[in-house]
Amino acid sequence: MTNLIAMTAAEASTLALREEFALDENVWALGEDIGRGGVFGQYAGLQDEFGPQRVVDTPISEAAILGVAVGAAMVGSRPVVEMRFSDFALCAMDEMINQAAKARYMFGGQSKVPIVVREPTGLWRSAAAQHSQSLEAWYAHMPGLIVVCPSTPADIRGLLKASIRADDPVVFMEPKGQWQRTGEVDLDDQEPYELGKAAGRREGDDVTIVSWSTQVHVALEAAERLAEQSIESDVIDLRTIFPWDKDSVSQSVRRTGRLLVVHEAVAVGGFGGEIASWISEHEFHHLKGPVARLGAPRIPVGYAPNLEDQIRVTAENIVDRVIRMINEGEEETQV
Repeated sequence: MTNLIAMTAAEASTLALREEFALDENVWALGEDIGRGGVFGQYAGLQDEFGPQRVVDTPISEAAILGVAVGAAMVGSRPVVEMRFSDFALCAMDEMINQAAKARYMFGGQSKVPIVVREPTGLWRSAAAQHSQSLEAWYAHMPGLIVVCPSTPADIRGLLKASIRADDPVVFMEPKGQWQRTGEVDLDDQEPYELGKAAGRREGDDVTIVSWSTQVHVALEAAERLAEQSIESDVIDLRTIFPWDKDSVSQSVRRTGRLLVVHEAVAVGGFGGEIASWISEHEFHHLKGPVARLGAPRIPVGYAPNLEDQIRVTAENIVDRVIRMINEGEEETQV
């Protein structure tokens, strides 16, 4: 039996925190304005329910917020750190990269840093160059960090619960453009989701499309359009990009022979390059053509809607690229 209820991504986030707060008194949250519910309402009502000692409002200093969390985690608590926007977390890179990510290794396993650093990410309502970046590839590059990029309300709930229970620092990159997207959540299923396990969002035999976060929904829209042209797409939502689910992607590519990786982040240095490289190296003999990837151009995000649209990877972009991949493969076969 299931107890499905429709809720927004923000509501699912609040539900996950409420459940983990009730389960473990060592779980607490800190950040700017979370007492009044947070920028997107993802902490709504939690301070009233659990008190200001567990839902802690802080000064405007990302380095101080994350530094406090690292120290608190090392002495036994499990802090959830709110950074408001992924761009703002750049003010706390020493605490993140040189302290949280390195502590377990440098102390020979005698210390751990079980923190969750929440970083709303991606494009959102003309938020412009300093509030719109997708920086997940930076964190995937850093040893010691887990990097989570959910796309649905159910995933935000299940993966946030798993992140809170993890013993290593987690960068939890929530798509702020999806905060009000509604999806079904099973209230009876309170188990955390498995970190490092992808989700199949659509099945098909012609091309594998791999994505994460907001771009998954764009990929699914593109898959619908491709189906109208008798091209069936296998759409995989990675959900976590480190660790990433190599087995699921490999199995799909062995069946379809084609791979397109799509992400909202800048294509240059994006995590799509890592996936493309790994598949090209390990599944080369199953490929019908080169691995392709789509990402944003290497330009700042503009404020004006028409400039912001220059950054977006659209369903039309995906459809065009898949058709080109298939046509190029057929031409090579004919030659």
